[in-house]
Amino acid sequence: QLHLVESGGGLVQPGGSLKLSCVASGSTLDYYIVAWFRQTPGKEREGVSCISLRGDYTEYGDSVKGRFTTSKDNAKNTVYLDINALKPEDTGQYYCAAVVAPPMSTTCSYKFTMDYWGEGTPVTVSP
Repeated sequence: QLHLVESGGGLVQPGGSLKLSCVASGSTLDYYIVAWFRQTPGKEREGVSCISLRGDYTEYGDSVKGRFTTSKDNAKNTVYLDINALKPEDTGQYYCAAVVAPPMSTTCSYKFTMDYWGEGTPVTVSP
């Protein structure tokens, strides 16, 4: 059973940056594709990014491309999301999620059905 805990959210001004972390326990992230999602009240949950088993392939949602970067440190069992040039519309609860992938998997997609979810960390972008 994989347990995910997000941290790093907070209040930031437009144009600012944050680094979110997703720490896993109970199993090793070597076996998992990890994705970040966000949700704002009244809106559907939105896929933000994903990262492959070995951390060498990533995908991003159109609204965050060029501003968000995800990375994976399997030794620390942690996935990160660096979010830059923040806009008010980036406000929301950010969740990491994971899905088991075949050992030879080389890609990722946040459109996969996720097996495990964290509780989320809030990001508020406001002057």
